[in-house]
Amino acid sequence: MNESGSRNNLHILIRNVIARIPRGRVATYGQIARLAGLKGQARLVGYALHATPAESSIPWHRVLNAQGAISTRGTSAERQRKLLLREGVRFDARGRVSLEKFQWRPRASSARSRSLSGSNLIRPERNSVA
Repeated sequence: MNESGSRNNLHILIRNVIARIPRGRVATYGQIARLAGLKGQARLVGYALHATPAESSIPWHRVLNAQGAISTRGTSAERQRKLLLREGVRFDARGRVSLEKFQWRPRASSARSRSLSGSNLIRPERNSVA
């Protein structure tokens, strides 16, 4: 598999984890990376979100930085904040979300394998060799 295909598969793995974040909960970039089996790859989560098609139903707005703050700027940040507020997520005076209160805590049992097994999730590309 070439580098682009490998990167796409990692992005799909990351998006599958993000797709599981429930309404009214948030996760950090680092948390998503760990759940996807990519510990230490928080930036890769950001790249995967940036590469996500605009028409995607992935709940991108539920991903925050390690301080519980929105990392995007401008109109994207305003949109993310509005979407989270609509879901009942609250911000403090500094614009941060209490991770203690709103952070998603998936069940400990094999979060990574579940991220790969759901029937409605995105499937990685197969390596087709002619």
